[in-house]
Amino acid sequence: MRIAIAAETGADESRVAATPETVKKLIGLGASVAVAPGAGIGSGIPDAEYEAAGATIGADGVSGADVVLKVRRPAAAELAGIKPGAIVIAIMDPYGHEAELGELARAGVSAFAMELMPRITRAQVMDVLSSQANLAGYRAVIDAAAEFGRALPMMMTAAGTVPAAKLFVMGAGVAGLQAIATGRRLGAIVTATDVRPAAKEQVASLGAKFVAVEDEEFKQAETAAGYAKPMSAEYQAKQAALVAEHIRKQDIVVTTALIPGRPAPRLISAAMVASMRPGSVIVDLAVERGGNVEGAVPGETVTTPEGVKIVGHLNVAGRIAASASGLYARNLLAFLETLIDKKDKVLKPNWDDELVKATLLTRDGAVVHPNFQPKS
Repeated sequence: MRIAIAAETGADESRVAATPETVKKLIGLGASVAVAPGAGIGSGIPDAEYEAAGATIGADGVSGADVVLKVRRPAAAELAGIKPGAIVIAIMDPYGHEAELGELARAGVSAFAMELMPRITRAQVMDVLSSQANLAGYRAVIDAAAEFGRALPMMMTAAGTVPAAKLFVMGAGVAGLQAIATGRRLGAIVTATDVRPAAKEQVASLGAKFVAVEDEEFKQAETAAGYAKPMSAEYQAKQAALVAEHIRKQDIVVTTALIPGRPAPRLISAAMVASMRPGSVIVDLAVERGGNVEGAVPGETVTTPEGVKIVGHLNVAGRIAASASGLYARNLLAFLETLIDKKDKVLKPNWDDELVKATLLTRDGAVVHPNFQPKS
């Protein structure tokens, strides 16, 4: 059983799919592990550390591998070096990328999308969305503090008092809750909003104030899986009016709202941005999916004519790559363990396992996931 750790080819991707810690554990499961040269450099892991953990370093690592671990979906050029029948596990970003799924199918690989992992108890340790969003929420506040021209905590000095900054977090999922916690640690006055009723208690538990229109629609605004439901136009208008008045008084806003398989909902209009004080900062964590903020530009920090900064960093979790890689590598290891027969130390996926069914995109030359079947 040979496992290959591929290097990432994206210019903005500094994470890696394995660490020396997980390499040792993979070898303990009976695998030989090959790591592409320089694969861990962006996360502060030199080749020598992988070698010390028992891995081999080689440019042709994926050739002949039974399992290929990556952070991002392999491009067509990368697929050419992977043998048919191999298992490829990565964050596949399948929504809206039917052509790329077709490439995976034609390559004959069994492609697993880690972000489709079901949110059930046994899969919590494999939940890449949570592990990476948690770090993104933290980093969003750090980035905002770096752009903000004032201190976040209240400071009492002989020269006078520095008031605490006001931070508003929109979306209280994993990223939002970590943003709230980080803002509180840094001394900001934190408020937050979300369309899910359960979020109110979670926000309050972190010491922040909850802001929302709490009508009957709000009370039904959560799916059984814990995701936010799309809201009616009427509710959105009422919430927008409340939020618009609140945003006008804030120093920093962090937006985190995403709905799986859909474009990011627009939460902040240009008029709301213009209402904020000069020097205010907005961080849009949904910019890769179209953005929550009007005027946000993927990969750029924009300063509006009114002096408001809109931060649109891509791959925010990757901005703290060492931590992100460590968590992601453990997510992969936990999932891969379910595909290995520990007694005989051989790769033996149970194709009927609910985790496999939920995450398997392609197999035997075809797209097999029911949500991504080619349209006839």
